[in-house]
Order: sequence, then structure tokens, then C-alpha cells
Amino acid sequence: MTLYQPFLDYALAVMQERLSLQPYTIPEGFECKQETTGKGKKQETIITTSYAFKSPKLRQIRAAHVQGGNSLQVLNFVIFPQLTYDLPFFGADLVTLPGGHLIALDMQPLFHDTAYQQQYTEPILPIFQTHQQHLSWGGDFPEEAKSFFSPAFLWTRPKETEVVQTRVFEAFKDYLEAYLNFVEQAQPITDSQRLSDILQAQRSYVRYRAAKDPARGMFTRFYGEAWTEEYIHGFLFDLERQLVGV
Repeated sequence: MTLYQPFLDYALAVMQERLSLQPYTIPEGFECKQETTGKGKKQETIITTSYAFKSPKLRQIRAAHVQGGNSLQVLNFVIFPQLTYDLPFFGADLVTLPGGHLIALDMQPLFHDTAYQQQYTEPILPIFQTHQQHLSWGGDFPEEAKSFFSPAFLWTRPKETEVVQTRVFEAFKDYLEAYLNFVEQAQPITDSQRLSDILQAQRSYVRYRAAKDPARGMFTRFYGEAWTEEYIHGFLFDLERQLVGV
């Protein structure tokens, strides 16, 4: 059992229960990738496993789970809404490196106007405040990234693994449950201007995330540049590819 397997198991179980899940095609070669690094006692097998689903209101629900023994554990779990809904993105970046844990949880907004914040941020601020008491702020992050996060962005660097297994896991469950509540309540958007704005906001988010993916260096080191770029653009942040195929 790896550190983030319980997070993934929980997410899959609760989504199976609450959503009409269907498979989402994972391009060939990305379902599972394995590589051995290091020598002697420092040798580790790095396994990256991909999961993907969709539902009537959610275009892509996908996870990348990286298991690298004691030196590396990562779960990147993101939900992209259908383009006919103004739902935020759900984003969980759970990273464990030799130097410690990096945890980012958020419902990343499409828009920052007051009405949007009232609909999607204010209801989850109590959840954020509850967990923030136990998970201190993780410090500065890039200025250019700030427009992609909400006021309920939970960003923390816990030192103890036990905190990840308890406090972070509880926060992950609460954020995901709250997001699924939003999904249940969401109504399709029919206004053409709003639909255009949603498309632009989604594109902006995906382009930024693909360009600045912090896992790029790690994946390139393990699996090579060609595989990595195709994984990022063809699976992790595939909106542009999907639009071309429409």
C-alpha cells in the first residue's frame, strides 16, 4: 500500500456511487509506465498508472499515480467539467519527495466575479478554514498562478507523514464531497456569450497547466521527453486535442 492509494481508492469509490461514470479513453502507452532508476541499494522502480472517466456533466476525470518507493509518491487528480457547465475544476496535487510533502487542494475557478465566488467559493470557505487550522500555509507560489486558484486554496507542506494520512486525507474527502455536491446541482449553460467565456477560461487553464506542469522534469528524467510531452498534451491536459477532434 502506497501513501496516496487510499486517496485514490476513496475518490474512485465515491464517484462510482455518486456519478454515472463511463470510461474515458487513455491513449495507448499511458495506462501504465514503468522504469527502474538508481543503482544498488538506491535502485527504485518508478510506476506511473493512469485512470480516466467521464460523466454527463464532467468531460474528464483523471488521475496520475506515481509510485517510486521511499523516494517518490505522487497523486495528481483533476476533474474537468463539460464545456456546457460553469463548474470550477477540482484539483488535487499530492506530492511526497525525500524533502517532505507538498499538498495542494482547490476548486479552481473559471471566473473571479462576485456572483461566481458566491456560488462556488463561499460555500466551501468553512471547509477550508476547518482544515487550515491544522495545515499551515505552504508559502509563496508564482504570481502568475494566483488567478487560477480560489480563496479556498489549501496549500501546505506537512512534515509528518501521519499528517498526510489523517488531516490531509480528511481535507481531500471534504473537498471532493463538496465538489460532487456542486456537480449534482449544476445546470447547463445556454447563453452563447457565457459558453464562449467558459471555453476561453478552460483553454486558459489547460494551457497554463500544460506549460507549467511541475511534473515535466520528473517524467522526462524517468521516461524521456517525447513520452512526457505526449502524456501532458495528449492525456493530462488534452482539451485542445479533444476540440480538434470534435
